[in-house]
Parts: sequence; C-alpha cells; structure tokens
Amino acid sequence: MVLSMGQGDVGQLGLGPDVLEKSRPALVDKVKDVIDVIAGGMHTVCLTSKGEIYTFGCNDEGALGRDTSEEGSEFEPGLVKLPGKATLISAGDSHTAALLEDGRCFIWGTFRDSHGPMGLNESGSQKLPVPILEGIPMTQIASGADHLVCLSSDGQVYTCGCAEQGQLGRVAEVFSNRGGRKGKSYLLTPQPVALGKGKRRIVIDSVWTGSYATFARAKETGLIYVFGLNNYNQLGLPSQDARFQPEVSDGFKGHRWLSISCGQHHTLALDENGQVYSLGRKEYGRLGMGADAKDLAIPTPIPALQSQKCVEVTAGESVSLAVTESGMAFSWGMGTNGQLGLGHEDDVLEPTTIKGKALENRLVLLASAGGQHTVLLAADKSSTTTASTAPPAQPAVVTVNAAD
Repeated sequence: MVLSMGQGDVGQLGLGPDVLEKSRPALVDKVKDVIDVIAGGMHTVCLTSKGEIYTFGCNDEGALGRDTSEEGSEFEPGLVKLPGKATLISAGDSHTAALLEDGRCFIWGTFRDSHGPMGLNESGSQKLPVPILEGIPMTQIASGADHLVCLSSDGQVYTCGCAEQGQLGRVAEVFSNRGGRKGKSYLLTPQPVALGKGKRRIVIDSVWTGSYATFARAKETGLIYVFGLNNYNQLGLPSQDARFQPEVSDGFKGHRWLSISCGQHHTLALDENGQVYSLGRKEYGRLGMGADAKDLAIPTPIPALQSQKCVEVTAGESVSLAVTESGMAFSWGMGTNGQLGLGHEDDVLEPTTIKGKALENRLVLLASAGGQHTVLLAADKSSTTTASTAPPAQPAVVTVNAAD
C-alpha cells in the first residue's frame, strides 16, 4: 500500500482535492497492489504487480502521461496506457519514464533547464508515453531532476536531458547550454556515455542519479563513476567543479555500494552491510550528523543508524530517508514542507523514526522523496513481505529549484 506526506497542493499526495498537506503518512487507498512508488518533483508514480502504472499530481508539462482534462483528475491515481507490462519506473521534476518487461523504454513529460522547458524530444513536450532507444534492450532507468539515465543489457550507459551541470557525462561544457551549435537534439536524443579508454569499455551494472548528477557502478571492479554537479563535493571528488565527463570517485573507493541517492547538494549511500553514509552540504540537517555537523567531502557513516541494517536510502532536495530491514523508516533534514512525516515542520538533525496511525501494524518497504512530498510503500505485518524481500526501487532524486 502507498502512504504519502508533505505538500499536496497540486495533487501529488493522491488524497483527493480536499487534502493539500499531511504532516504524517496518510494512506492512498485508490491504488492497490503497488510494488514500487516514486515521488517526482510535484507528481507521484505507482507501479502495480500487474505491470500497470498509475500517476497523480501536477500535469502541466505532461508528467502524468495521461489525459487530465476532467476537473480534479490529477488529484487521484489514473492509469497510464502502455503497450506492455512495466517493470521499473523513474520520475524527475517534469518527466516520467517506464521500462517494460521486454526491455523497451518509454518516457513522457518534458525536461527543463535554466531557460525553461526544453521539450522531451525534437517534437517538444509529450503528454503521452513515447518510445526511446528503440531496438536496444534496457535493464535499468534512473531520473534526475531533468535528465534520464538508461542502462542497456550489455552494460552501456545512455543519457538525455539537461546538460548544464555535466549530468549527461557526454556533453562538453561548451555545448551544455541547449547543445550550442549542435542544437537541442544533441541533448534530448539518448546517446552512450564513454566509459573506459580505447577498446576497453567499462561494463556498468547499476546506475543512480542525483538532481543534477549521475553515478554508475563498474561491474568488474565496483568502482563508482560520477559526473555532474559537485559544488558541495556531493560526488565524492575533492575539487568542487562540475564534472562533464565520467571520473572514478576516490571518495567511494573501499566499499561495495548497493544504492546511492543524491539530492540537490547532498548524497546518501548504502553499502553491502546495510550501513548508511552521507556527504555534501550540512544545512538543514540533511546529512544526519547532528548539531555539530560539517560539510563532508567523502561518504561518512551516520552514527544514529550504525545499529540498524538498512535496505534503502532516498534523498530529496534537502531531506533524507532510510528504510531498515525490519521495516522501519527514518527521516531527517529540512522539515518545512512536512516531507519528513514527523508531525511538525522543524528541521531534524539526526535520523528519526517515522510513526503515525497509518503505520501501525505495518512495515515500510521503501521510500521516495520528491520536491515537496514523500511517499512510502508499506505492507501489513501479517503479510509475508518484509523490507529485505521487497522489490528494489529505482532511486529517483528530484528537486523543484534550479541549482545554486
């Protein structure tokens, strides 16, 4: 079942037009059998066990992938029509993507940059799903605020969208402003990212995104390749320049990483032992390091979670969440929007357990933080599913503000 919290003024909570905010988790009862849920900038995407996708929230740029001309239809879950069963979903500020069981990838909505909407492809924004990378089977997708990363079955990374902060990893800075003389299609058409030198291509087995960044794990070595915004060392690289080409992050060496999730200026990482690390900007408590926190340039274990075995992390713009193997959810960071689900709007400096009536006798399986709201996937304790056996969620990190 899906639970939502935070701001819902454009329907992103899925609780109907009369519920504009929730400071604690509330049950979204109009969509059933959900196995994955993603919070976009101002919309929410649900994947069911039947491979169907339901969306709700802001549809100004087509991010819902369906007709919402009927008044109020954005505020409640509605079905997206796709030519097959979906297995993975991702969402950014104004776009959504889906991967079908046969490896086909579909996308809808629009990308944005500092000038405004870029369109999704050369035809502009798309209100309904359109295929991309036709003929190339994909195994994973991940969305930043305004870029999409796809991983092919042979371990090749493809990117498209906004390139202004280096997040595509294949566009030089001189071409990052709408493609320069190469034109916008150079950015909007998914193309492979060069990883490795000469004929020795690096095979990638997992990709993750930040609002303005991309992370890719090498299959053979486990090394983390990074590109994008690094103004608070959120990529784990020492100098704070944006990276427009992939680099191995020395900060991530020495661990086997299971998941990485990056907000606007901070990153969370989960290692194979279930330990959660943070790095980047300390403001609002988003690093979870307490009152004496400093900005961090390398992944650093969060003390308050060291006794927990976690199975998932998710970073919103200035908030952080972690889900434990035992089905508990912790949140910390900026409290302004009620996104933390703790019943107040104060900033929280250390991981704090999310509680509430909607979570009584329920286990949290996964979490996703959007622009101003957060969604949880939960199950009744009487069911056999636990957080450790839940389907893996695609990290989708989003923001609704431009990069500083």
